[in-house]
Amino acid sequence: MVYRSLLRPILFRLPPETAHHLALKSLSFLEPRTIKSIVGQEFPSAPALTVNVLGLTFPNPVGLAAGFDKDGVALTQLAALGFGHIEAGTVTHHAQPGNPRPRLFRLPKDQALINRAGFNNAGAATFAERVRANRPNCVLGVSIGKSKITPLENAIDDYLASFESIYDIADYVAVNVSSPNTPELRQLQQAEQLGSLLSALKSRNRELQTLVNRTAPLPLLVKLSPDLNTDELEMVVEVVKRLEIDGIIVTNTTISRAGLNSTIQEVMACGEGGLSGKPLRTRSTQMISQLYQLTHGQVPLIGVGGIFTASDAWEKIAAGASLVQLYTGFIYEGPAVANRINEGLLEILKREGFENLETAIGHRSN
Repeated sequence: MVYRSLLRPILFRLPPETAHHLALKSLSFLEPRTIKSIVGQEFPSAPALTVNVLGLTFPNPVGLAAGFDKDGVALTQLAALGFGHIEAGTVTHHAQPGNPRPRLFRLPKDQALINRAGFNNAGAATFAERVRANRPNCVLGVSIGKSKITPLENAIDDYLASFESIYDIADYVAVNVSSPNTPELRQLQQAEQLGSLLSALKSRNRELQTLVNRTAPLPLLVKLSPDLNTDELEMVVEVVKRLEIDGIIVTNTTISRAGLNSTIQEVMACGEGGLSGKPLRTRSTQMISQLYQLTHGQVPLIGVGGIFTASDAWEKIAAGASLVQLYTGFIYEGPAVANRINEGLLEILKREGFENLETAIGHRSN
């Protein structure tokens, strides 16, 4: 494959964030039809992969996770790569530069990344203006987080401000309370604080629905950390079920460094931050299975963490995920990865005897 043999070695010689911005900027200049010709044959429409969830129709289950296009500069082009949905952001109410560089690191021996970007973005209002001018041809999720300058006690107002800014351009909203790179943010996963935040967002959702004449409230999902234990997960599920939150994204990056193939020196050179990629695959899948059981399969789950192949995606779908997302797999596998995963999923469905993907969700959860 050209990407692995030629482009990736060139990009991987550059500092990770430089390579990321170069790739994103290059994509933003291309026409979608040009992108499709570069990637290869466009993935054909496959009804067996269609997923109806969150009140939305996803043409396929493979999405691009939040973090790749924080400011929505290349959403139309990214959609041309075959993703069934894109989650943009994370955006915050206040524009912010994020943490000092370097803040993105590769661990090639583990097919992993470590990042401590810190929600660098131009702000939710600027993001919304850009998307209104150039909306992608796919389901668009928007991840919102807390501005770093906002004290934790004022977090709800901060989230509400972002929510209002992006309300009319999002198909669903992901509430990011689990990034390890914003001080105190993960405290919002505690039952009382999470309940207060989600309750406020749900109330504002109903108000805005009336104002903009939406036929239904905007789907609200919460994104969780893989570092939560079973008791904490049970508390989160209680909040989600009580407030009838629409879905859960499983999972964000981890602060764990267990079981890596990279040397201690290589890992320590990266410093603090969230680890993503292959090392997260098993933990993410375990959490999906746990949450599928805890919710009795009644709350849609989006599986994220260590997805590089169709087999990786199938593992999460079988555990209970209705949809999947990738970020690190996109970096390592290249622009054709969504098409390859979707083609592979069609082959797996046929091999396993499932008529369509929806009937396969959660069939191995135990």
